[in-house]
Amino acid sequence: MSETTEIDMSDLAIASRAVLKPIAQIAEAAGIPEEAVESYGRYKAKIDPSHLPARNAALGKVVLVSGISPTPAGEGKSTVVVGLGDALSLAGAKTLIALREPSLGPIFGMKGGATGGGYSQVLPMDEINMHFTGDFHAITSANNLLMALIDNHLHRGNALGIDPRRITFKRVIDMNDRALRNIVIGLGGPTEGVPREAGFEITVASEVMAVFCLATGLEDLRTRLGRMTIGYTYEKKPVTVDDLGAAGAMTMLLKDAIKPNLVQTIGGTPAFIHGGPFANIAHGCNSAIATNTARSLADVVVTEAGFGADLGAEKFMDIKARYAGCEPSAVVIVATIRALKMHGGVAKDQLKGENVQAVRDGMVNLARHASNVRKFGIHPVIAVNKFTDDTADELAVVTEWAAENNIECALADVWGQGGAGAGDLAAAVLRAIEEPSDFAPLYELEKPVEEKILTVVKEIYGGAEVDYTPAAKRVLEQIHANGWDNLPVCMAKTQYSFSDDPTLLGAPEGFTLLVRDLIPKTGAGFIVAITGAIMTMPGLPKVPAAMHMDVDEDGNAVGLS
Repeated sequence: MSETTEIDMSDLAIASRAVLKPIAQIAEAAGIPEEAVESYGRYKAKIDPSHLPARNAALGKVVLVSGISPTPAGEGKSTVVVGLGDALSLAGAKTLIALREPSLGPIFGMKGGATGGGYSQVLPMDEINMHFTGDFHAITSANNLLMALIDNHLHRGNALGIDPRRITFKRVIDMNDRALRNIVIGLGGPTEGVPREAGFEITVASEVMAVFCLATGLEDLRTRLGRMTIGYTYEKKPVTVDDLGAAGAMTMLLKDAIKPNLVQTIGGTPAFIHGGPFANIAHGCNSAIATNTARSLADVVVTEAGFGADLGAEKFMDIKARYAGCEPSAVVIVATIRALKMHGGVAKDQLKGENVQAVRDGMVNLARHASNVRKFGIHPVIAVNKFTDDTADELAVVTEWAAENNIECALADVWGQGGAGAGDLAAAVLRAIEEPSDFAPLYELEKPVEEKILTVVKEIYGGAEVDYTPAAKRVLEQIHANGWDNLPVCMAKTQYSFSDDPTLLGAPEGFTLLVRDLIPKTGAGFIVAITGAIMTMPGLPKVPAAMHMDVDEDGNAVGLS
């Protein structure tokens, strides 16, 4: 099946025609015993890692899929993850896919669904995109229980001496709602609580989500929740969740959610979908528990890091791999000819027609991402996600550049053909993971926060300097005073550019990046550096995707893509 003949079919239409296997069969094929499977209907299940047998062989190798800096033209990372996983299975490798869960905010906002596309999808697509097994609701509830306990503590006398003006935690909702960014609560009189300024974040931007995705088990989850900093006293001393006594109840709300979710691809490859932090705000990777559970079952685990390799992949290696011990054996960088043209200066409405020079000009973006991956001691593999209007000469620009730079490169038609369209990519990946690698994070944790941020800016972004607002400088002083310098940094930055200016495409150099705020995430174990116009509660576009969604007379989803 090719994209040419099926181009008018939506992802939802293709997904609805697929014949799924009962989830028990998928679990059996993955080597998961019956006692570890907790079914959620016929085609979804949670897996209890405590009931899995010990693996005698070495843990499976991790293939991390990332991409060039995103453009409105699209790159299709999730689609490539699924197609590559199916292709590796077809090649005889015991493979398991590990992806993030979709957030309702982007689904109803601008992005739509997040389960791949065409014939490279994880299923059941509509259920995964809508509520799934309730993990995000559990995370939302745990976060908001904490907030209720904080405000109740203030109302009941504030024995901890928490300064209401310095509470850093916010309530969350898994929806884009700009009206909730800044609010006032506790109005209405003495019985209604303590009035204070507050706000909401989207669930996927919360520290509870980050903790959920970095925890290596239930005990580690409880420990990380307990050490989250919720605010400061009037004496500017940090107050933690354990100080409040809330970690136990929060853990109880998350004890089932922390188990990975098992589904399947159209091609029948088992897939864990679990956790979902944004990569332009948080660390942008699926849960450590899901990744390592997959490694205990499969020989190759294909996973994804959000947005370009300057964001998700850097955070995967500097944050997730440090904590979870799941360093990748290869990194696949996804590119499209269309996106390369945009990085070469072509407007979105001018992408039709051959433009070899624009592809050459846009290669600076791909080249920098590939160079950055090598700085971690990992082999990059280029995946060109092929579109029907790509020309042979345009494609040759990428493949010839890769050959000249001794980088594995393959064309893939995963939207139109699924795993059958990624055979060359699978072969390239299998060769790459057999090559010896020398993985190491970009920086040592002992360095000061400012030095770690500057290292990322210079080595990954191509910038020259870092500047800080007065507010960020004040938080730096708190970080030093509280002994948090040994945490990795998590850059909250636009996904569209290496810089903090989304209009600077290609590979800008020599710029100064402005850090306007710093947020210590002491439970997750990193310092968030807020740059540019990044917000932890997105808004909706002029015409939200939700306006085109509905259900038919049989209750089936309509307009979800």
